[in-house]
Amino acid sequence: MITSRTAVVALSVASVSAMFLAGCSSDSGSGGGSGKIAFIQGVSGDEFYISMQCGIEAAAKDAGVTVDTQGPVKFDPTLQKPIVDSVVASRPSAILIAPTDVAAMQAPLEAASKAGIKVVLVDTTLEDPSIAVSSISSDNKGGGAEAFSAIERLSPAGGKVLVISTDPGVSTADARVEGFEEAVGANSAFDYLGVQYSHNDPAEAARLVSAALAKDPDIVGIFAANTFAAEGTATGVRQAGKQDQVKIVGFDAGPAQVKQLREGTVQALIAQQPGTIGTDGVEQAMAAIDDKPVTADISTGFHVITADNIDGEGAQYVYKSSC
Repeated sequence: MITSRTAVVALSVASVSAMFLAGCSSDSGSGGGSGKIAFIQGVSGDEFYISMQCGIEAAAKDAGVTVDTQGPVKFDPTLQKPIVDSVVASRPSAILIAPTDVAAMQAPLEAASKAGIKVVLVDTTLEDPSIAVSSISSDNKGGGAEAFSAIERLSPAGGKVLVISTDPGVSTADARVEGFEEAVGANSAFDYLGVQYSHNDPAEAARLVSAALAKDPDIVGIFAANTFAAEGTATGVRQAGKQDQVKIVGFDAGPAQVKQLREGTVQALIAQQPGTIGTDGVEQAMAAIDDKPVTADISTGFHVITADNIDGEGAQYVYKSSC
């Protein structure tokens, strides 16, 4: 049985065209001035960001502030930047944002900071995160290492392993891949085939996995580094008829991934704590607005969900489809 662990470490460490975004708002306060916070998701409709939104809205309600939530329809900086520009023009007191690229979103968020808006980075980060008052994310490198540990337990004899990720330059996914690579490098029983990028497209992930299994039919494990990669990886393995051979560990725990876990297509899920990230984000934003001390870097934990615990302690870590 795969055990779980949760580690939370605090370190010192308005309108946009519908082609760009899907948005919603939660009126939890009077609005205006210090009563207005914007949350810009990495992508709309993703249960990870919906769960984060739920945490943000709950914390905002307690603080008596209004939250406006928007997100691009794809995890793409060319779609996210117009949203940021529009939000900055509306002059909220704070922006909580999951940047879709460490480089491309640097300048737009620097502009927000220079405009006097408190920027809090949630989930993903920037090349220079110092423009933000706080950065809050999961222990992604540790999560990647834990994903390999799960594959080790599922395939103790070793063999070939592969990673399917989203795009290079996405800080969280890059850290997960790094953690996995370092862990697999320490076990000579496993042969690492590298990382392939699915561009947040489940169909592309399925295609990549099908091609990989055609080339290396003896692959024993695949780490899918985000929700969409996990969906597509499971499809690719199923289409290849390799469900009994290939062990899949996915990152994130949306309803689709949980369904795959119950069906036995996916063997383990590394669940983040998006609600906690959202709550912490609001707390840090409000502290900055009120000129109180903030924590520059906050790392939240993760939980390993398996078929053994999904109906017990693991259930509370499943992501939400609505608040």
